[in-house]
Amino acid sequence: MTDRFQVGEIAGTHGVRGDVKVFPTTDDPRRFKLLKTVYIDNIHGALQEATVSNVRMNGKFVIVHLSGYETVEDSRILHGKKLLIDRKDAMPLAEGRYYIPDLVGLHVIDENDAEIGIFADVVQTGANDVYVVRTRDARDLMIPAIRDCILETNLAEGYMRVHLLPGLEKL
Repeated sequence: MTDRFQVGEIAGTHGVRGDVKVFPTTDDPRRFKLLKTVYIDNIHGALQEATVSNVRMNGKFVIVHLSGYETVEDSRILHGKKLLIDRKDAMPLAEGRYYIPDLVGLHVIDENDAEIGIFADVVQTGANDVYVVRTRDARDLMIPAIRDCILETNLAEGYMRVHLLPGLEKL
């Protein structure tokens, strides 16, 4: 399981006081108002800790002021950087819900324990999520994230058991 989650990506600067415009990559952008600390990635994979001193909503973006970035020149270098948070700062999930990074890499098996592939990604469609499973022959199998299909998720053992509806079976 991952220790940090991405919650946004800095899309640019906002105003002259060093604020940044963040495109949220979290289900609930209002969660930014609860954050005290974020981590900014850099091109070398290291993370820089930053204190969140102000947050406001602006359409589909979140305007964030990070302490230490007081001018537009200071914050311009943050363009394109990802904002991450510690797992302890993540919003709690209801039972049976999982953070996407925790699912990536799970072995996906069918009801008979036959290997289908590796959990690769989630496509959020609006109606329900669709899980992307990469098969051994490098094809992507799309499985709807519904109770009829997802039978069991076991993070501790590293697998997800699924039922493939007619038409979804492997060829």
